[in-house]
Amino acid sequence: MPPANDIEAASYQFPKMHPEGTKFVAIGVVLTLFFWFVADWDILGWLMAGVTGWIFTFFRDPVRVTPAGEGLIVSPADGLVSHIRTVPAPRQLAGPDMLGETSYTRISVFMSVFDVHVNRSPVAGIVRRIAYVPGSFVNAELDKASEDNERQYFLIEQGDGTRVGVTQIAGLVARRIVKFVREDQQVAAGERIGLIRFGSRVDVYLPAGYAPQVVLGQRAIAGETVLAVRGGAERTGTAA
Repeated sequence: MPPANDIEAASYQFPKMHPEGTKFVAIGVVLTLFFWFVADWDILGWLMAGVTGWIFTFFRDPVRVTPAGEGLIVSPADGLVSHIRTVPAPRQLAGPDMLGETSYTRISVFMSVFDVHVNRSPVAGIVRRIAYVPGSFVNAELDKASEDNERQYFLIEQGDGTRVGVTQIAGLVARRIVKFVREDQQVAAGERIGLIRFGSRVDVYLPAGYAPQVVLGQRAIAGETVLAVRGGAERTGTAA
């Protein structure tokens, strides 16, 4: 029989909530108590209790184990792979000291309101640029959201000099993009770099020589799912 401490270590623990969600949960708790004990509106009280519980789960921040190895790009977000396309570098990251003027394979991961919304760095490196762009809030699943919606760009330079672009894109419900890192900061692969509140999308621009390892409709886990590998064969098709 395994030692008791091993059994305890293997038990399930619900993910902790990210501090960004504290004030939203606090507001929900106050409104719930108000409807229950002050206004005496039990139905609204139970409704707010449900909403508060959903807010707590929305801001959950689970521990992730990032795969080790050279030449890996991991998913920056939880959700479904919604687009894999060859596109020009976004103008906010174009130029000789950034992604350049060539075309890139862009992998988009769409996050529903039920997914974890803490975003993570797809590679280890130095954050060379962060650029915030205000915009509209069309459906983040649409391709035009990459140019029309509120968004935030990250340029991360790896140790070998290759650069990876990441874009946080607000969606229909999202109204706030938060970053946890600053320019010239060193980040590890899978490290938390930001959060988007209430539904959104994250794009990754792959450097030359990296082949996608995911397909359309596949579920990705931030910090764990390998989106692309250097020098590998591209995976094709769609998720079953």
